[in-house]
Amino acid sequence: MNKKRYALSTSTIVAASLFLSGCQLLTGYQKIDEAESAKAWVGKIQPVAGEVNIACVGTYHCEIVQIDKTLVISPDNHEPVNHQIVASLPNYKGTATPQIGIEMTPLMSKNSMKIVPLAASGMPGLTNYYARVMPAKREVHVNFYPENNMGYVERFAMIHDFADAGTYQLRAYQKKNSEKSGSLLDTASPEPLCIDLLQGNKVQRRFCKQLGSEHQGEFVETGMVKAVTSASKSKKTTA
Repeated sequence: MNKKRYALSTSTIVAASLFLSGCQLLTGYQKIDEAESAKAWVGKIQPVAGEVNIACVGTYHCEIVQIDKTLVISPDNHEPVNHQIVASLPNYKGTATPQIGIEMTPLMSKNSMKIVPLAASGMPGLTNYYARVMPAKREVHVNFYPENNMGYVERFAMIHDFADAGTYQLRAYQKKNSEKSGSLLDTASPEPLCIDLLQGNKVQRRFCKQLGSEHQGEFVETGMVKAVTSASKSKKTTA
């Protein structure tokens, strides 16, 4: 019997609940996509043969918090937990081109990992990183910040078999519901947050947050691709 697959998710809202307010102000989508690349960052993903690149995009800020058992970016200070895994970048001044001299030494083993400063975050002073790992089945945890507010974070995790080398992106966006009847209740309801896993330019998996009573607040995988094992659910954190 087929069973629905769920992605691990929790939502932490320090202010009043967005669901209680009846209006979800997800104004931050595409902010990372629009952010200007700083001179000290690579500006775009630079593939290394045989490796997997994992990035997150689509909100004011997002960060890869954990891959498997390895902590990557601290959700407390939004900096790398271990600076030894950060790809070395030269110290640039003025308008020097950042792509020259970036450490892109191939990873040595399945457990090796590097994170690379990618671009400016939509939140001033923060950096958006991408991760370099070897092909394998991995558990990936990502924090998304849809608003310019560190108090509101959407936590998402999944298990995926990154069997093929290449670039993968977890892209957050609001799903537009074309089937709404136009009633006052429908128009007041927030559009659900969805996250697509893209391999190159092709969507491989899609997860959308549920607004119904049974699974409210959870990211549920749609049936657009074959069901695969996903991260076990955790308890939802409420404000």
